[in-house]
Amino acid sequence: MRAIWRRLDPGLVAGFGVLAVLVALSMTTPVQLIAVFASGAIVASLVTTARRTAYVAGAAVVCGLLAHLWHDDTGIVDWLARVFLCALLGLVGIQGAALRERREGRLERMTVIAETAQRAVLRSIPTAIGSVGLSARYVSATAEALVGGDLYEVAATPYGVRVIVGDVRGKGLAAVQTAAAVLGAFRAAAFTEPDLAALARNIDETLTRFVGEEEFVTAIVGEFHGNMVTLANCGHHPPLLVHDEQVSEVDTGEPTVPLGMGSDPGLTEHPWPAGARMLFYTDGLVEARDKSGEFFPLDDYAPEIGEGTVEEALDRLVEHLLAYAGNKMNDDLALVLAESESH
Repeated sequence: MRAIWRRLDPGLVAGFGVLAVLVALSMTTPVQLIAVFASGAIVASLVTTARRTAYVAGAAVVCGLLAHLWHDDTGIVDWLARVFLCALLGLVGIQGAALRERREGRLERMTVIAETAQRAVLRSIPTAIGSVGLSARYVSATAEALVGGDLYEVAATPYGVRVIVGDVRGKGLAAVQTAAAVLGAFRAAAFTEPDLAALARNIDETLTRFVGEEEFVTAIVGEFHGNMVTLANCGHHPPLLVHDEQVSEVDTGEPTVPLGMGSDPGLTEHPWPAGARMLFYTDGLVEARDKSGEFFPLDDYAPEIGEGTVEEALDRLVEHLLAYAGNKMNDDLALVLAESESH
């Protein structure tokens, strides 16, 4: 029985249900309800296909024709006029369902295209590069698709494991295009530019040629080499360092302006001991709010970043965030968690 119910079309059931109620009322009251029999088709058109809406509309017209059996005192012209109006309203329902189907089809195709573009931009990262364990997560604020302007990438270069995490101003496909420009510049220069600050300036120059005057990308670029990590902060949130059950915000100095605005970051170096974890994140993590408008308390959950594998730690953090925000993200979110394995 449950399997049969699951196969039933809710729109079809609702449409015929409304029709049955109206027919029953028409048979028990002197009120002429023939024209409103089409309400069943209107209800069905909201959730089911045009073809199935037509079934309900056809049944409504048939019921309207049969209504003369229990309203035999109705004039023939008046009765046919009501049946005609029922048929006309049924056609409106069918047309509405057809328009909705086409609109949803276009949205579905655009969603597939957008998600394909996003995956092409944000390629999956390896679970480890040398002695650096890695994991990444992306959550989009766009309800219809996995699209947004946050970005991340890692690269095994001759100078160490390099990472970039950034946040494009704006959302949607335009932001994806900007993110692609940043990642393209990073991938092109990360393997040839020995200086991390020069790498950031190279990305900035590329982005300046690509985006408008009011567009920019906050970003942080890191380089893991041995037991040290070098960071260049371009107007972005400093990462969190978790080591020996202690959580601290990494001091990256005074951040410069974002990429695309003439960024020229200074470099800071920090110890990177075995077992340490560093979390790079974007605005979506710290600007998520609950129903009362309170921001996500990252400090309360940060110690858990050091527990389990890096994959488990990020999954747990995302679960906490979505539960806190009621599964409604106001901003895109990119997370990269790096772990210093034994040297």
